Amino acid sequence: MAELDRPLKGQVALVTGASRGIGAALAVALARRGAHCVLVARTHGGLEETDDAIRAAGGSATLLPFDLAGKEADKIDSFGPSLVERFGRLDILAHVAGALGSLTPIAHIQPRDWTQLVGVNMTATWRLIRTCDPPLRAAPAGRAVFVTTGRVQRPKPFWGPYGATKAGMEHMVKTWALEVENTPLRVNLFDPGVVATKMRAQAMPGEDPSTVTQPEEVAPALADLCMPAEARNGETVPFSR
Repeated sequence: MAELDRPLKGQVALVTGASRGIGAALAVALARRGAHCVLVARTHGGLEETDDAIRAAGGSATLLPFDLAGKEADKIDSFGPSLVERFGRLDILAHVAGALGSLTPIAHIQPRDWTQLVGVNMTATWRLIRTCDPPLRAAPAGRAVFVTTGRVQRPKPFWGPYGATKAGMEHMVKTWALEVENTPLRVNLFDPGVVATKMRAQAMPGEDPSTVTQPEEVAPALADLCMPAEARNGETVPFSR
């Protein structure tokens, strides 16, 4: 592959939710552009499938099986320093992992579901920002992107816990973007819209997944937000064909 086709050569990208769906598709897209991808997800088998796809595309990856909302979630704090120790840098953070929980009235949400939603959608966001801020600021063109949802602006019955925790995520991300606006680091949100993912199937079990946008279709637009040329900061960027 020509060097002009690998503009991220030498860069290191941390991608959560990388075992399937948008996270896996993004990891492959970044690897095709030359980035070495550190893949984070709970499912080791899914990570191996993503790794196979990356290698088939001529890229490279490191697998990091980890539950972002599990009992050892505080170990997220070590991600940034560990990546710098191993690779000498971190250039890209892409937090794609998300939790939907149960679609239920606010009054009926169970504590266990709430804890999971807050853990993945909010607490993991905070911890990732906390641990990745120093190396991303030190990178020549650090980039961070977080996947969000239109449900934040458009509340809908039974989607309250998901929308609320994603709204909390958005607030943290946009605040961070303001805090780094005078640095080379750019921080943005990405709204992929309706995509055929496991989460979508959970929410709409009767829907034919072939009738909606596929993860591979949105991945290039999401990868564009990770490029050194990306100048936007603190924006919510919707997917458009």
